[in-house]
Amino acid sequence: MPILSETTDAVTTLTIERTHRRNALDLPTLEELDAAVTAAVEGGARALVLTGSAGHFCAGADLTELEDVSFTERLAEVLEHLAGVPITTIASISGSCMGLGMQLALACDLRVVEDGARFAVPVAKLGLMVNKWTLERAARFWGEGAARHMVLTAAVLDHEDAWRLGFAQRRGGLDVALDLARDAVPLAPLSQRGSKLGMDSPTGPDPTYDEAFARAWASSDLTEGQRAFSERRSPVFEGR
Repeated sequence: MPILSETTDAVTTLTIERTHRRNALDLPTLEELDAAVTAAVEGGARALVLTGSAGHFCAGADLTELEDVSFTERLAEVLEHLAGVPITTIASISGSCMGLGMQLALACDLRVVEDGARFAVPVAKLGLMVNKWTLERAARFWGEGAARHMVLTAAVLDHEDAWRLGFAQRRGGLDVALDLARDAVPLAPLSQRGSKLGMDSPTGPDPTYDEAFARAWASSDLTEGQRAFSERRSPVFEGR
């Protein structure tokens, strides 16, 4: 199985296992990844860590099997699904994070980057394009200058660039990513879910965010958080 899934203490770790291609994804693996994300959420995971095996995150799409634009259309659906899940998602990145690998990292909420990681969006080398969703998130998470640098000149950035420009939130390996995921697990699910909706929605009025905002303020979790604060104990949130 090219996607390994392991859940411990409400944290699901998904590991891409296609080491013969530096974890580049073909369509069957993309479908398996999407199904694994769904299974993690439906199974009650409160945080998800996505990583790759054998020293590489994901070197991109497997171009030996990429035949037409239908792959990119399915990829767009998978990326939006990953970005939209109602739990905290973390990319644990080492080695190659290129093309599709970069898109997976952009779909996650947070990124932990190991020394030696390398990042690129080499579409101009291949005559390809990525969708606008990818360009917008690259500009948001890297900064527009760095995003243009990668997309227009096929520049390869490194772990120091990722840290300096704010693409990475922590430095280190999978253990650091798991610690970060465990930090997210006990926090209020409605707050996390609603905040993700707000950060990913367009500027201006947003009824979906307004509904999430109202739900959080009327929730039992808010009452529990206030009570725990006054009692000087850790709150126990239930997402309702």
